[in-house]
Amino acid sequence: MRIKSIQASPFQQDRDDATGTAGSPAKLHPGASPYRWAENYPVIYSSRFETALVRVELDSGQIGWGESQAPVAPEVACAVVNHILAPVLRGAPFDGAVEEIESLWWKMYSTMRVRGQTGGFMLDGIAGVDLALWDLAGKIARLPVSSLIGQSRGRVPAYLSGLPGGDPRKAIDTGFTHVKVFHDSTVEKLLKNLDALPLQVAVDALWRLVPETALELAPELERRNILWLEAPLAPESATAHGTLAAAIKTPIAIGESYRTLFELEPFFATGAMKVVQPDLGRTGITEGLRIARAAEARGLPVIPHVSIALGPQIAAAIHFAASIPNCPMLEYNPSVLTMANRFLEEPIRMDGASYIVPASTGLGVTLRTTSSLIK
Repeated sequence: MRIKSIQASPFQQDRDDATGTAGSPAKLHPGASPYRWAENYPVIYSSRFETALVRVELDSGQIGWGESQAPVAPEVACAVVNHILAPVLRGAPFDGAVEEIESLWWKMYSTMRVRGQTGGFMLDGIAGVDLALWDLAGKIARLPVSSLIGQSRGRVPAYLSGLPGGDPRKAIDTGFTHVKVFHDSTVEKLLKNLDALPLQVAVDALWRLVPETALELAPELERRNILWLEAPLAPESATAHGTLAAAIKTPIAIGESYRTLFELEPFFATGAMKVVQPDLGRTGITEGLRIARAAEARGLPVIPHVSIALGPQIAAAIHFAASIPNCPMLEYNPSVLTMANRFLEEPIRMDGASYIVPASTGLGVTLRTTSSLIK
């Protein structure tokens, strides 16, 4: 069999609520553009739910679906796929072997690495194609993707994230024992929220701290036995994260902003990460597994990041988490999953505080292509 066609399409849907629903952890400043600054830290979000879907078809007629993490300007990741990656892979032999997928990942990565395109939108596009190839591999083998990766569990424990309305106290009655809250305002508000939760809590600082404020906050987090402090400092600062990790007891969690093991190696080298958080819509499964193996070699847990996503990304994260030995749980955002399930023939299901691993072949999700929003 050979790859017949690859096509990426942007997906953009108005949110039910532009401030805090389905993926955005912060209120946004008003503006005419859908891309707006967050109120309390320097980054832009979209007021819409945005992602990039990738369709790969073989000459046998089999179709695989993938998805790039593309919460802002998904057209860019789609352009990478359609104008760079698709012509390179079209006509390539593909019989579904894992080794073939790894070879194709390197082929895609090598197209632009000498021009400095080793991260960002380029790798987002690669990740989307990679997920589609894994979907096809599972369909060819008539196995779920998790079974291709390794020994699979039937369920994956989840922690609660992205609470509707942003009120962490709403977590108490959900049945979840682990929850993540965002440090998006003042320290006083954060500590008040933590004290209101009789649960095991992680804190996401959204890259908004500096070393001095992180050190000041650390004793308060330690007294409350916080699970981890996520993304505390500027994402470029591997050395500063390593220094902070050595000075505090609360584990630091990092990973969502990076696409490859190459990008994460400085954080491994400095001891900055105690929890590793790859996002499968940015790493793909292929590079995600390399990151997971590097973490396992250092005795570190892998807890994948799940953000704005439709079915292929979420299913990929579930299969990945179900089949690697060093993954204790997976992020669950109820608003994101609700949005994704609107466009799936069969919903991704939860059993209490656990994901049910899709049992059908490939990623186990089928997009409703009859929707005008899915090309």
